Amino acid sequence: MRKIDLILFNSEISQINWPYGDIYCAAFNPQSLSILIDEVVDKPDANACFFWDITLGNPPSDEIQSLLDQPFDVWHAGLRLDMGEQPSMINFVKPTWMLNRDPDPEIEATSWRLSLQACLVRSEVLKQLGGPDPDFESLAGAGLELGYRYIRKGAFIRHCPQLVPGLPVKSSSEIPLNDQLRFLKTGFDQRWLWWAGIRAVLLGLVSPLNFYKALQTVKYGKHTPRESQYKRPLAGPEKTDFSERVSVVIPTINRYPYLRKLLDQLQNQAVKPYEIFVIDQTPEHFRDANLLSDFDDLPFRYFSTDKAGQCSSRNIALQSAKGDYILFLDDDVEAPSDLIEKHLKNLHKYQSNVSCGVVYEKDNKLSLENSKGLTISDVFPAGNSLIRKDVLIESGLFDLAYDLGQRADGDLGMRIYLSGFLMVLDPLISILHHRAPIGGLREHNARVNTRGGSRSRIFEYNLPSVSDIYLAKRYFSDKQINEMLWIKILGTFSIVGPIWKRILKIIFGIVSLPRNLWLIYKRSKIADEMLEKFPQIPQLLERNSK
Repeated sequence: MRKIDLILFNSEISQINWPYGDIYCAAFNPQSLSILIDEVVDKPDANACFFWDITLGNPPSDEIQSLLDQPFDVWHAGLRLDMGEQPSMINFVKPTWMLNRDPDPEIEATSWRLSLQACLVRSEVLKQLGGPDPDFESLAGAGLELGYRYIRKGAFIRHCPQLVPGLPVKSSSEIPLNDQLRFLKTGFDQRWLWWAGIRAVLLGLVSPLNFYKALQTVKYGKHTPRESQYKRPLAGPEKTDFSERVSVVIPTINRYPYLRKLLDQLQNQAVKPYEIFVIDQTPEHFRDANLLSDFDDLPFRYFSTDKAGQCSSRNIALQSAKGDYILFLDDDVEAPSDLIEKHLKNLHKYQSNVSCGVVYEKDNKLSLENSKGLTISDVFPAGNSLIRKDVLIESGLFDLAYDLGQRADGDLGMRIYLSGFLMVLDPLISILHHRAPIGGLREHNARVNTRGGSRSRIFEYNLPSVSDIYLAKRYFSDKQINEMLWIKILGTFSIVGPIWKRILKIIFGIVSLPRNLWLIYKRSKIADEMLEKFPQIPQLLERNSK
């Protein structure tokens, strides 16, 4: 039995029988709690700390020990304890971020919206990433900042409704303005603090005077939360003998030179693929007639279709796949020989449902090497992800709304996350993306200007596509969508470079503003029309999931 220290709010020690460790009483404020945690964490023998508000009843001691057998680092019941959708000012900064959409509070799922009223934290997380920021006025605000810090820095955090069994979901209460600004100050660049305040003032949510007063208070906070990346303690020996069947799914269109190189690399995988699906959408008179015969030593399953579409093509393969896992790849990437092996190791080591890797291009390899470590994933890159096939039974397959557009992977990733499955992102599982100048979505004129291009070129603007807006409308409120669009407009004035380049970008951004607003309006109307016809999400036939 592992030692778990109990930290109680609103109680005296004599009122509780706790068999797992020491009991401490804390005042219901971040300052006192921070001091207490510093004292408790210094003790070497505790495996975890359990925070509990006695007004919720007696702590659920039967559940606690079993939670520590799971691969997570933090468990809480925040979505049932009025943390849902808070703090509201995050909607001015990351309005349509995947993890800003809360899952159902009645299921276990990833959520950073932590409440310290019912929260279990491994001691190692407290030692490395710290406890609540004592500059906060409310324990609710401090808990939100703590959860956001933890998930950004690599701790696996989980909402567990069974921590407060039988308790009805509380309606969310507003976090004090000072704490909302502190949250933005600690988690984002300072410009976003100003942007959020200005938007709140313009919408009449905050008076200019109150914003100014709160800003002055927040500016002089002294505490700086720890910013190191979480170093996960070493687990037991890794599994090296893999018997699982992996089906590889590769949609392709007019990219045979890239595809052939990728198939060569799949021949040399340390863990051999069980089957490789190539769904060829190239027009018939341009198809490579020798593709099958040239790779007859591969477990090749070739489909050709005259109806181009990335979602329908992948869905064809998924309905036929017999593997235990699905590896999604693009047709213009390069796969290192240990790609499948690394993904499988991640799934086993962290008991996750999805292992996400990263893709890089030759000119951004440096940024990849400097990227953060292992984290819970807030993306689902269909160009480099391995998923347990059974997950797709609950989430469904690809939405045909994105057949000729981008963001299909974002939509599927959102459904996987909202279903409660764990997705892990490991930047060490990386593949080279050639970004081929022909084929793919370019065949449908679906590629849009990227954020990187907008930040480096004066006349390029990264406006939301129809697919971007459709995805947002599927999962977020009208207010959140409006803020997303305003942030996109703000981005049309931003560029990296010398001062003369920045001035020109602002000038041309102002000149192009009417056109950009019109394009956003037109695309939004098309997205509304799409919502009348879509989503169209085929369900995975369970007989093929075995």
